Amino acid sequence: MRNIIITCIGITMLVGCTRNFEHINTNPYDLYDDELQPDFKLLGDPLVQSMLNILSVNDVSVAQLQQNLMGDVYSGYMMTPNPFQDNRNNMTYDLLDNWNDDAWITAYGNVMPNCKFVMDRSRGKYPDFYAWAQLLRVLAMHRISDIYGPVIYTHYAVINPDRSIDYDSQQQAYYAFFSDLDSAITTLTYYAKNTTKRHFTGFDLSYDGDYIQWVKLANTLRLRLAIRISKIDPDKARTEGEAALNQPYGILTTKDDNFNIDISPVTHPLNVICNSWNDIRMGAPMESLLCGYHDPRLPYYFLPTDVKDSLYRGIRNGITITGKDTYTGFSKLALLPSYIQLLTASEAWFLKAEAALYGWEGAGDAQADYETGVYTSFQQYHVTSGFNNYIHNSTYTAKAYADPQNAANNIYKGDPHLSTITIQWDPFASTEKKLERIITQKWIAVFPDGQEAWSEFRRTGYPKLFPVVINNSGGKIATENFIRRIPFIQFEYATNIAGVNRALLSLNGPDNGGTRLWWDKP
Repeated sequence: MRNIIITCIGITMLVGCTRNFEHINTNPYDLYDDELQPDFKLLGDPLVQSMLNILSVNDVSVAQLQQNLMGDVYSGYMMTPNPFQDNRNNMTYDLLDNWNDDAWITAYGNVMPNCKFVMDRSRGKYPDFYAWAQLLRVLAMHRISDIYGPVIYTHYAVINPDRSIDYDSQQQAYYAFFSDLDSAITTLTYYAKNTTKRHFTGFDLSYDGDYIQWVKLANTLRLRLAIRISKIDPDKARTEGEAALNQPYGILTTKDDNFNIDISPVTHPLNVICNSWNDIRMGAPMESLLCGYHDPRLPYYFLPTDVKDSLYRGIRNGITITGKDTYTGFSKLALLPSYIQLLTASEAWFLKAEAALYGWEGAGDAQADYETGVYTSFQQYHVTSGFNNYIHNSTYTAKAYADPQNAANNIYKGDPHLSTITIQWDPFASTEKKLERIITQKWIAVFPDGQEAWSEFRRTGYPKLFPVVINNSGGKIATENFIRRIPFIQFEYATNIAGVNRALLSLNGPDNGGTRLWWDKP
């Protein structure tokens, strides 16, 4: 069970039990007297662990279930050649309970308790550490909410008389995220303007303690979440988005602003999953779009199966796999660096482009933002020499997909699931076509963060992806609608059933993979 039993014991302490509550919530970092040591280690070390567990890097088997066999596949980025559980698994929509819990357990075992500890210890004494913990908590928990929907956030560690813990609806959680971001931005902006000291240095795995960079990241995250709710809650989205766009320090703008968490000397989990375990390969939509566009980023994302002919092969999601060797020879991922990429400047430009479509103040011009987003992504991979030809191409489209192992998996030209969107901006296109163009390029640029790409696909329907061929959900997930969420974990049903039952009321549908999240408006 891969240490699940031990992990579950830990999560019991966090969310399922009130007996000996003070004892079981004693943080292992609480090793000092009330006064902090001069190096701020008491506050910094827990936040290092929070950063490393936004996507688990210390246990690859956890990372595999937390994101790789979830968002990375559902986004169309990747697919496994492994027929886990005789091909009845999450890839074919037969959602396995023991696959669905790692994201939740990691968040409530390694992120929320550490952030709470720092916030409790720094409140009123060290506002910058308090703000940093707030921001990291939002960075982690919006991803968890985008997987499950309702989450335990504002009620975390608040025990009801019946020993349950309340969930926030996804709307409540998102409003709390915005509130926390606003507070963190205000505090960190004050420090950026009024001190040259960097209290985070020594713990900051991204920006070396630079307050301005953290403000820019918080603004960009605020804009991301505002865009996420723009269909379901447009007034709130505009308010939050314009606040981010018009904040004095602005958002991420250059590749050097990218929010990457340094995990060296540990290798990226995807390197292990792909090369050591042979459990992941290129997804079919990636082959279709990147090859169809003749995209110069392709060799930086995946490796060709035939170097001489530059042949790339992707696996379609949710197909019959008779044996692991059938598709293991398809394209591997290019070797990833020792950092986790969670938010980039190129994404920020695409967020601005979409905001411009909606007329948000401070968003600028949609075409200029879109083209800068593509250029910034090209800069990230040092392929700017090909930018002009790429951005002005109005003929390239996604290529038809052919599976050499099984023609039943093919997607032919003219199939409604095959994207026909081109690259060059068309100022006379409809708003919907402009959105499709923005999101398709954003999807390419966000790689390899499959969780974010899956969220944006659910929100917009772009880029067009290929539905599963085998659907073992028993009717719970409509093939043409794709998977919309992951059910609540079984351990919560066992230890917090009253809380889960209340959460189901806000879910507005059954607890299965076919129920849409709050922001996922059809």
